[in-house]
Amino acid sequence: GQSRLLWGAARWLWPRGAIGPARRPLSSSSPPLQELFAQGGPLRTFLQCQAGSEAHLKVRRPELAAVIKLLNQKEQELRETEPLLHDENEDLRKLAENEITLCQKEITQLKHQIILLLEAMLFTSEIFDMYQQYAAFKRRHFETLEYFPSEIGGLRHASASIGGSEAYRHMKFEGGVHRVQRVPKTQKQGHIHTSTMTVAILPQPTEINLVINPKDLRIDTKRASGAGGQHVNTTDSAVRIVHLPTSVVSKCQQERSQLKNRELAMTKLRAKLYSMHLEKETNKRQNARKIQIGSKGRSEKIRTYNFPQNRVTDHRISKTLHDLETFMQGDYPLDELVQSLKEYADYESLVEIISQKV
Repeated sequence: GQSRLLWGAARWLWPRGAIGPARRPLSSSSPPLQELFAQGGPLRTFLQCQAGSEAHLKVRRPELAAVIKLLNQKEQELRETEPLLHDENEDLRKLAENEITLCQKEITQLKHQIILLLEAMLFTSEIFDMYQQYAAFKRRHFETLEYFPSEIGGLRHASASIGGSEAYRHMKFEGGVHRVQRVPKTQKQGHIHTSTMTVAILPQPTEINLVINPKDLRIDTKRASGAGGQHVNTTDSAVRIVHLPTSVVSKCQQERSQLKNRELAMTKLRAKLYSMHLEKETNKRQNARKIQIGSKGRSEKIRTYNFPQNRVTDHRISKTLHDLETFMQGDYPLDELVQSLKEYADYESLVEIISQKV
């Protein structure tokens, strides 16, 4: 059976710090903040674009939206205060100096926060690569349905279809919140920061077990959006499909062909509807004692990748593996963990069946 994976960068958390090595920094040369945020640079351009679409940003990345808004406010305050340094009144000049010093300190802190929030997208990209390599290791078909890279590196959001023998039975245990702990290269203090990203696993139905009435669909087309230049389509190739009875929406603009995008959007829609149906049936069958693995969905914090300590821990079965670099390559260590999760889930299912008969 097939399964569909969704990736999305989430948020940064702020635990107490410790010292440790960074693995994948924003830049190998670690440019200073002034260079990263220089006018005309990729990061400044990215922030200006985000500020221009604040409503959309609040929905997709509320933490980043709040920090960007505050940074813009502080930079505006700084511009308004700087002329007072040349005022004839000495007291006013001293007051302006204090205000500027405080404002510059806050701006530096906000810039560091933005870099950390954006670095979560790098982790998302690493997880995507890991699953793509794992699919190849298991000799399964891997097809990218959506891939939205960040303008400054990393991955904002992606989805892929994985097909092969028992693909969903194995991959379903990867759904949930993945947490990474490491030291960003831009943090000179050497504090560990924690980033999270979310993986959702949806089973892909066959034509037999899910029938969609064409009359229940509203299909819209528009021009695909993008970074500009040759990558933006001049035809209405982007497709948006709404399943009217459930209001479930599926979109795709990955391909240049409207026909291909429509096919991919339908694949995603079928997966969403089938997942809803499966969840409803599962909830009917399960009693109050829910199976611990694979039942909490995308909100469950399932795994921590600790780079300073070179280990990965799965919290559902309290299993820790070392040599994180090898684990991220998506072959034997990841497969070992997936098999352990499957065995434990089978055990939980058996206990559930026995408890119902007692």
